[in-house]
Amino acid sequence: MMANPAVQSSTRNSQLPAALIALGLTAVFVGYLAVWLPGPAVGLQFLGVELGEWVKFLGVGQNRDLFYLPPITLGLMLAVWTMFWPNGRWQTWAARGVALLVSLLAFPALEDLLGASREQYTGRIYLIGLVLAVALFSGLVGTKLAARRPWLPWLLLALVGLLGAAAPAWMYWQVAPYVSQIIGLPVGVGWGVWLNVAGHGLVTAVAVWQLWSHRP
Repeated sequence: MMANPAVQSSTRNSQLPAALIALGLTAVFVGYLAVWLPGPAVGLQFLGVELGEWVKFLGVGQNRDLFYLPPITLGLMLAVWTMFWPNGRWQTWAARGVALLVSLLAFPALEDLLGASREQYTGRIYLIGLVLAVALFSGLVGTKLAARRPWLPWLLLALVGLLGAAAPAWMYWQVAPYVSQIIGLPVGVGWGVWLNVAGHGLVTAVAVWQLWSHRP
């Protein structure tokens, strides 16, 4: 018995946003572990996960926390996305746990957190706490809220995705010329920066697409 083409088309249309979001989240994760600052030597090539720590020696102040934003926004997007998932499945809660684990990439070193300058690092702790709060919210009431107001998770995904794409990239473009001046050589833009922008941008685009498709 042949399947109904309309049903097959509807299934594909419902699976496509999920596949694109998964692709975007993967790009953000891989990008954060890839090279952001491609310096002229191995010792001057920094991954996204390393860059926030290194630039503190350049005197950029608390703005360097923007380099820790990708794992936070990644965790937030994953936690918000699970608002659409069946709440009774273990995979849903496992994804929320992964969201929190990913956000811990922004966790400060214990010696910094316990040192005299610990106030510089508390902001990142609050952001990780926000990921935990959103994950718990998604599990406790988020699924019911998404059923009544399906536009809300898409709006949150769009806003978080836009923030995660723009803020770290903006910060990199502020730092790169200063690094070039210090080492006396131009530094380019690592593919980790582009992956981060592309991954967040893809999630944002899918969210906006869904908001437009389900507008009243």
